[in-house]
Amino acid sequence: MADVARLAGVSHQTVSRVLNQHPNVSRATKEDVLAAIRELGYRRNAAARALVTGRTHTLGVISFDTTIFGPASMLYGVERAAHPGYSVVVANVPAPGGTGMLEAVERCLEQAVEGLIVIAPHTAAIAALTSVAAEVPLVAVKCGTRSSLPSVAIDNAAGAEKATRHMLDLGHRTVHHVAGPATWLDADDRVAGWRRALAAAGADEPEMLRGDWSALSGYQIGLQLAARPDVTAVFCANDQMALGLIRALAEAGRRTPEDVSVIGFDDIPESGFFWPPLTTVRQDFGELGRRAVAMLVDRISGHQSQQAEPVVPDLIVRASTAKAS
Repeated sequence: MADVARLAGVSHQTVSRVLNQHPNVSRATKEDVLAAIRELGYRRNAAARALVTGRTHTLGVISFDTTIFGPASMLYGVERAAHPGYSVVVANVPAPGGTGMLEAVERCLEQAVEGLIVIAPHTAAIAALTSVAAEVPLVAVKCGTRSSLPSVAIDNAAGAEKATRHMLDLGHRTVHHVAGPATWLDADDRVAGWRRALAAAGADEPEMLRGDWSALSGYQIGLQLAARPDVTAVFCANDQMALGLIRALAEAGRRTPEDVSVIGFDDIPESGFFWPPLTTVRQDFGELGRRAVAMLVDRISGHQSQQAEPVVPDLIVRASTAKAS
């Protein structure tokens, strides 16, 4: 660091301020210091800094099944929010509960993390986390809006209510629902929002059908719904199931949206390129990650911050929904 200070023509303390993102450094001075760092190939010694400060500036993030859009996007949102003040250690678990979750906690603690963010959209994950020692700063993410754990969440019920109300406002007598697995908190909250919108409109509640988040399950359920002429509007709990359902409707000669309006949830990057482009509900994973990191940093500092208000998702209207014929 002394070499960087000498080359940049500043003090040792100024270099430290630049490295620690201190606001009271002019842009010109910051650029001089960063240029000297690049020229010298300087790298901070995290181990030495930890010995001096007693801080590792490392957060642990635990997740499972990051092949699914929601957990994968949440992990990305947390990593972006943590940078540049903190580095992130990631532990993936094959199943959301039991010993696997607790072993992942131990793996993170062995890396001297200062706190844990657990992406926990599953009932088994919440049950496992209740046994984590209270002295470990922890924030759960996507664990529903009624968790007793310190947490941040998407208001899935509000998003589902928006989606259902949109189709009711288009004149559909009722809206069928293809739900996610019963053990997923997101899925249950979306069911609750769907039911709330139907009840508020005085619409009949059709039998709910459950998929497993995959396009295949949406396709299989779609074959059942396509055979029923009374089905004119379907809300799917994620975009992949909506994709499979639209395919099944097309094979049965039911057009989207002329015969059946379809809404998904998530707004995956491909949803605007479905045919027709999919009306869906968009979650702000970046904001969720920012809130999770901010809450965890508060807890690491000894502050017991208030439970964050859930992030309300947005309805993105595209061409897969239309007025009832």
